[in-house]
Amino acid sequence: MTKNAIIQAMYDRDVLVFGHRGAKLYAPQNTLPAFELAALQGAQGIELDVHRSKDGYPVIIHDFTVDATTDGTGLVVEKTLAELKALDAGAYFGAAFAGVRIPTLDEVFEAVGARLYINVEIKSVSAETDGVEEVVADCIRRHSMERRVIVSSFNPLTLRRFRAAAPDVPIGYLDWADAPPELRAQMESLAYEAYHPEHSMISPELIADADAAGHIVNAWTVNDAERVKLLAAMGVRGIITDAPDIALAALG
Repeated sequence: MTKNAIIQAMYDRDVLVFGHRGAKLYAPQNTLPAFELAALQGAQGIELDVHRSKDGYPVIIHDFTVDATTDGTGLVVEKTLAELKALDAGAYFGAAFAGVRIPTLDEVFEAVGARLYINVEIKSVSAETDGVEEVVADCIRRHSMERRVIVSSFNPLTLRRFRAAAPDVPIGYLDWADAPPELRAQMESLAYEAYHPEHSMISPELIADADAAGHIVNAWTVNDAERVKLLAAMGVRGIITDAPDIALAALG
C-alpha cells in the first residue's frame, strides 16, 4: 500500500497530537464543540468513536449505550438517527453545552475533515457485524477522506472486514496491557499500518520492534506532560490525549 497523507505526515514530523474524542477534558466528548476546540488548541488530529445507528448511519459516541453522555437510555444500535439526534449530548458536561447533539461521521468530516487528520475507531466487541465497517468505508469514500484517516479497532475481525471494504485506507491495531494472547495473535495476522498501544506498554524495545515491522506507534491516552515528553523521546509518532493543549505545550 502506498503511504497516504496521514501516514506520511507522521513520518515527516516529530509527533502528531490527536484530541481523544476531541478536547475531552474541556468539552463534551465526541461532539463537534470538542473537535473544534481540539483544532483551536492546535491539535493536528482527533480520535473519535463510531457506531451504526438502527437505520444505518455512522454516529459518533463512545459507549454502546447512550446512558453516560446523553439524557437518554438504551443501546445506540437500537435507535434511529432521528432518535439519537433528539438526545442532549452536552448538558451532562455543563450547562454551557446544553443542546449539543450526537454528530454523524459525515458531519465531522464536513466540519473539520479538511483541517484535521482523523483516527476513526470502530466500536465492536462481537464476532458478528451490523455492517458498521461498510457504513464507515462508504462515508470515507463519500467525503474523499481516504488520505486523511486511520481506522482503528480493538476487534481484529472488525479490522479485517474494514480492510476488505476499503483496502486503500490504513488501519490501526488498538492494544492494551491485559489483552488476551489469542486476540494479539489474530491482530498480528493483519497487515496493519499503525500500532496503538496503551501508553503504559510503551518502551524503547517496543518502538524498535514496531519500526522494524514498518508500523508507526500512536500512544493512548496520555494527559501527563512529562509522560508526553518521554514517549516522544522514545520515538512515538502520535499522542492521543484528552488535553491537546497540555501535550502540545510539552512537545514545545
